[in-house]
Amino acid sequence: MATRRTDTRSRIIKAAPEAVYRGLVEADAVASWRPPQGMRAEILAFDPREGGTYRMAFIYQDAGSHGKSRNNADVFEGRFVELARNSRVVELIEFESDDPAFAGVMRIVTTLEPVTGGTRVTVSCEDVPPGIGEDDHQKGIASSLENLAAFTEA
Repeated sequence: MATRRTDTRSRIIKAAPEAVYRGLVEADAVASWRPPQGMRAEILAFDPREGGTYRMAFIYQDAGSHGKSRNNADVFEGRFVELARNSRVVELIEFESDDPAFAGVMRIVTTLEPVTGGTRVTVSCEDVPPGIGEDDHQKGIASSLENLAAFTEA
């Protein structure tokens, strides 16, 4: 079995930690920034509290794309493990997939660090399923951070 890995990206966002944190815990905000380029999100359930769960789908905009869960979508369930206001969000997610390459729980740790002119946002995805290519995942995380910046800096 392939070894699980950790993928991490950071970006400075020109917004206060409070604004960025709201973007991480409000359903409409998450739907607007979290899906990487080429996808859109559907929030199916969202309970933003420690122990609260959510379910969402990332829908590929290109009809020829093949998702992890069904032809054009990645569906996943998550749980908020830790919500440290304005500083840290820890989530556990599992993809709905029949493919064992996408099985298992991935831990996402998002940290917010105040810096001059904004917030350094670091996203660390631990225990990434082997079916998710590292290069594609790094591009996806960078795209989501770019979307978060556009959302919170507006």
